[in-house]
Amino acid sequence: MLKIAVVILNWNGEKLLEQFLPSVQAHSKGAEIYVADNASTDNSISFIKNNYPSIQIVQNTTNGGFAKGYNDALVHIDADIYCLLNSDVEVTENWLTPIRNIFKKDYEVAIVQPKILDYKQKDYFEYAGAAGGFIDQLGYPFCRGRIFQALEKDKGQYNDVKEIFWATGACMFIKKTVFNELKGFDEDYFAHQEEVDLCWRAKNHGHKVMYVGSSKIYHLGGSTLSNMNPKKTYLNFRNSLYSIAKNLPRKKAFPIIFIRLLLDGVAGIRFIFQGKLNHCLAILKAHLSFYKNFNKIFKKREKAKYMPNYYAAKSIVWSHFVYHIRKFNILVKD
Repeated sequence: MLKIAVVILNWNGEKLLEQFLPSVQAHSKGAEIYVADNASTDNSISFIKNNYPSIQIVQNTTNGGFAKGYNDALVHIDADIYCLLNSDVEVTENWLTPIRNIFKKDYEVAIVQPKILDYKQKDYFEYAGAAGGFIDQLGYPFCRGRIFQALEKDKGQYNDVKEIFWATGACMFIKKTVFNELKGFDEDYFAHQEEVDLCWRAKNHGHKVMYVGSSKIYHLGGSTLSNMNPKKTYLNFRNSLYSIAKNLPRKKAFPIIFIRLLLDGVAGIRFIFQGKLNHCLAILKAHLSFYKNFNKIFKKREKAKYMPNYYAAKSIVWSHFVYHIRKFNILVKD
């Protein structure tokens, strides 16, 4: 039987642990549960020890964000499969069974994501991951069930098992051997889109990333940084450029980076007209950080198999903002 470790990264999340740990403990039979604590200053650790003595704690010495937090913690955890689970997730009965089955069925499967629904509106998909992630030909990430801020209602349209491009960090199952092969998350990302980069690298190494719609969870979302936070804008814009520079062949990477920088400028102007000057400044800071760190990031490129057809759509920006496409099945025809 595959040994699964459910690992919840926590930073000052006592209230979230109090709310969401009960479902994880109740429905994760056969798995070991860990809380990887990123040097919290609240009562998270004492709360776990007093109320959930069976849950194991890995104490990180610093708050290195999502990427470093998991990299530091997972070296101390022995399992065949890591389940990286956000602290604001409610899991459902038997949610692990379909995940175990797909890992057993197909050896090439390295990463798996369940269906991600909104905790507040449980019949709608949730922003972070929805029904599996893809990217367009310019490297913009999007999901089945979510295109930018447009969320679809769950009507069973994505109850399938499907190969995807990236799995969300809100709930990602990954083989320990593959995580180690890829040397974990890129800590220069700190947080946001590090899972896109990890899955992209896994793809470049010939591994499969899968979505399993028969396993579902409910994600609260926005508990660390909301979509209205300029820091999230900064990280998303910068880290997306990082991924393109690292993971595409040179002939594709440089033209796409140039186009993306121009489109980011358009996005900045749009933020100004919306009265969101802080978000425009966040894009500017993201570009400055990208220029500053370009050589460092570019040197991380690996000699691996680049995916010849890595994208699911030509331009998600054009399709969404010009043609007003809101649903994946209209945008992408199987």
